[in-house]
Order: sequence, then C-alpha cells, then structure tokens
Amino acid sequence: MRVLVLVCAAAVLAAPLARASEQHPTQAELEGEVMCPVCGTTLDQSDAAIAQNMKMFIAAEIKAGKTKSQIEDSLASQFGEAVLASPPKHGFNLLAWLLPLVALAVAIPVVGWLAWRWSQGREPPPTGGGKLDPELDRLVDSELARYDAS
Repeated sequence: MRVLVLVCAAAVLAAPLARASEQHPTQAELEGEVMCPVCGTTLDQSDAAIAQNMKMFIAAEIKAGKTKSQIEDSLASQFGEAVLASPPKHGFNLLAWLLPLVALAVAIPVVGWLAWRWSQGREPPPTGGGKLDPELDRLVDSELARYDAS
C-alpha cells in the first residue's frame, strides 16, 4: 500500500516537470532522444555530419520557442519516425509501451503464486525429537573418544 502511495505521489510531482520539459526543451534533452539517421546512435553520441546539422537545427528551433513535440515532429517528418529514440505512443508502436506493462501485470502474480505454492509444498523441518539408532550412537561415541585420545 505504501508503495502505491509513493508511486502516485511521484507521478503527481513529475507531471509539472514533464510539462515544463515539453514547453521549454533543452538541447541536451533532445539530443538524447533523437537518433542519428547515419550511425543509429543518439545525437549526443554521434559525430556524423548529419548529426551536427540536426543539432544546429534543434538549437535554432529551441531559440525560436518551439515545443519539444513540435521539434520532434519536424525531425520525424524529415527523416521518418525511426529518428525518434522512443517509439511514438500511437498506432502499432503503442505495443512497445504496453507490452512490458502487460507482461509485468501477468508475471508478478504468477511468480507470487508459484513462490507461495513452492513454500506450501515443502516438508516441515524436523522437530529434533528423533533418537539415533543405538548402534550408530555407540559408533559415534567410540569415534569421538578415539579422536579425543589422539
């Protein structure tokens, strides 16, 4: 229950930050979210000439007051949606966002149930009230006495 409250609180606190990021994106933020069409890495990791041109384009768009979505849409229209590091959240690409969540929603209860079943199927630990076989007890005592003598 506490975890749920913490997650909800984090989401409420993160919402204004996400909106601020949308309205006033930074160069570094966009360079980490846009892929170089030549080398397939993010712009902040690429030294390709096209990446340098894209960085200058992003800087000019930020200076012009464009939002993050407007800049990303402009780049996607020029280079295709593959230029975005994360897939768009619509159409078939929505599966890339939803499938991990669905997998977790299914896996967590299944793993919990399997752990519960495993713990229920185990034998209870011995109570310690059992006696040794008298012959085995005599043998252990004689071996211990022989060990103490040496």
